[in-house]
Amino acid sequence: MNKKAVLFYITLFLLILAFSTTANNFDFDLWARLIAGMGVVDGGHVLKTDFLSYTPVHTWWDHEWGSGVIFYLVLKFFGAYSLIIFQALMLFAIFFTASKVVKLRTNILPYNILFYFFALMAVMPNLNNPIRCHMFSFLLFTIFIYILEKVRHGSNKLLFLIPFLIVFWNNVHGGVVAGLGLIAMYALGEFLNKKPFAKYIITLLISLPVLFINPWGYNYIKFLFMANTMQRPYIVEWWGLFSKYYLFKQIEFKIFMFASIIVEAICIFKKIKLESLKEWYLKADKVKLIVLFATLYLSIEHVKLLPFFAITSVCFIYEDFYNLIKNIEFPKWKDKSIYATLLFISLFALTAKNFSVPAGIDIYPVKEVEFIKINNIKGNILTNFGFGSYVSYKLYPNNRIFMDGRYEEVYYDYMVPMLKEFFLAYPNWDFVLKNFPPDVMIIEKMYPVYDKLKNSKEWKVVYESNNFGVFLPQKNSNKNFKQPSNDINYYKNTLFNTDINFKL
Repeated sequence: MNKKAVLFYITLFLLILAFSTTANNFDFDLWARLIAGMGVVDGGHVLKTDFLSYTPVHTWWDHEWGSGVIFYLVLKFFGAYSLIIFQALMLFAIFFTASKVVKLRTNILPYNILFYFFALMAVMPNLNNPIRCHMFSFLLFTIFIYILEKVRHGSNKLLFLIPFLIVFWNNVHGGVVAGLGLIAMYALGEFLNKKPFAKYIITLLISLPVLFINPWGYNYIKFLFMANTMQRPYIVEWWGLFSKYYLFKQIEFKIFMFASIIVEAICIFKKIKLESLKEWYLKADKVKLIVLFATLYLSIEHVKLLPFFAITSVCFIYEDFYNLIKNIEFPKWKDKSIYATLLFISLFALTAKNFSVPAGIDIYPVKEVEFIKINNIKGNILTNFGFGSYVSYKLYPNNRIFMDGRYEEVYYDYMVPMLKEFFLAYPNWDFVLKNFPPDVMIIEKMYPVYDKLKNSKEWKVVYESNNFGVFLPQKNSNKNFKQPSNDINYYKNTLFNTDINFKL
């Protein structure tokens, strides 16, 4: 590896690490993942039955159980900081692999750091929560592109790796369907390219049966199909890129997306102008066009899937970007100034503040949970499903939850709409209270139901912070309650403490 490559990868990693450390809270579902991992590592078995909720549940179809094991082991042996480092390492591995794809496809130097910087900025809002299970899908998707491109260059033996990787992918994240879809896209693209394509179909046919290698067997495959085709109208990250909610959000990605499309369009137009539309089509790499179009479509449909397009842009559009600028004479000091600037940004971000675990005190009901814990308030807790797994992690076995972010994995379809009616104080908002009565509630102040409860005769706010309130029935509210600590370091140091113990 030459000096330029070393400088490129060091700068890229420092950038990724710097942005990874800016996260101010952990993903809402991490806590359920840690519980699942704890069940396997400490309890000796995959958790198939929910025990955290007081509401009706079905079989726990945990399509991320393997991720939970990995996260829990990382946390157990290396501490809380390691989850942030692990996130940075996975993100770096994605861009490192993508750079290898670029070099493999064109044999050009894939070291224009600005292209990677813009791709990174485009997806950082999606990827700077340390750490989420879908990182495995993004990484394995990139690795699959590399393997399939190697196969196109004659390394057919690498196809034998894919079924084994499918088994791993299938047990760490339900996004395994992206890998299967990618193989199918390569088969279709090579068919249109009039090149050998049967090997991809055979690989796909071999990969499908290995999906049965999971803790639930055949029934899990039915769940996986349902989970990947179901609508999620109440989950914001599954909304469209140009939906009303995101119309003026995700601006960095939209700029990157339109710039990538323009680069590709210019290159196609120039080729058609030199030859003809028919000649361009005959020479065009159909695999590249199909993968780019498919991931672009997914990104527009679901904000959660934006990284797929960013990854394929690095893998396939970088070469066109390079060809557009390769004949432009830039000042000799360009590269030095760019690297100096990016290294300064990275090092400044890493040293400007103490590297610490984000407690998420303004996003999570951290103090509210502590209030319930120190006052030994037991019973069923109603809170928004995004906070459910955190509440379980911190308060089980004294408290059980209404529901959490495991959504289709554990709960029935009617649960989220019912919760929405409650929080938005729709006409039947109290249906939840009558049919699934809680003993304590943690409610965000921004929801209309907060004022309804505050003005009711049945409930009373016993603790309030800037964003949340703890409600107890009036009959249980007349006590001298202890107040939670205001020391942020206390919450950082105890963030991963839990009373859940599978060794007992």
